[in-house]
Amino acid sequence: MIQVENLHKRFGTVTAVDGVSFTAQDGQVTGLLGPNGAGKTTTLRMLYALMRPDEGSISVDGIDAVAEPQRAQTRLGVLPDVSGLYPRLTPREHIEYYGQLQGLSGKVLHDRMEHLLQTLDMTSIADRRTQGFSHGERTKVALARAVVHDPRNILLDEPTNGLDVMSTRAVRDIIRGFRADGRCVLFSSHVMQEVSALCDTIIVIARGRVVASGTPDELRALTGHQNLEDAFVALSGLEQGASA
Repeated sequence: MIQVENLHKRFGTVTAVDGVSFTAQDGQVTGLLGPNGAGKTTTLRMLYALMRPDEGSISVDGIDAVAEPQRAQTRLGVLPDVSGLYPRLTPREHIEYYGQLQGLSGKVLHDRMEHLLQTLDMTSIADRRTQGFSHGERTKVALARAVVHDPRNILLDEPTNGLDVMSTRAVRDIIRGFRADGRCVLFSSHVMQEVSALCDTIIVIARGRVVASGTPDELRALTGHQNLEDAFVALSGLEQGASA
């Protein structure tokens, strides 16, 4: 479980995150939804300790992620907004390396690696260097290395961005599998169909603040819109021309 309380982050005179609070429960998929510049990615970066919050607290399975970031990171699997692959390494080498960093070895690591390569349809590119990979191929590698250690909490920033139809379906099935296994999944997406199909709870962020939260049905009821996209536009203030 991930708990966020009164999170703030400023960059000079710009307040990117302004008092964000929410809880992402185990056994649920929680979606972070918001227009570009709303503070979603900054919030996720603070959760996995790439940035330190100016104020507020973050708890990952009861671990203070601000005071003990490395300990909290062992409980997280992270797919960031930028894949950051090593161009001279192959997908297999990426997954193996990250598995070793998480303490895996031998048959356990081999079996996890092979399972991910097959699930994400990467067997044909498993031993090619990632330099020159398409965006979708890079995303697959980044996702595989993020979850090789079988984490209890998964943070995904636009996990299906750039993927083909079959890979997108595979990623969605993986997310559903995480939920069925009682894990906590927190992800950001702009694909409303994906959010509606996967999310148990949606946190809507606009201008650095949480402006609404609830199930897809609750958000539709709150705004009077039957379409989730229309509900999101209303909640985020976009239909009034508010800046993102």
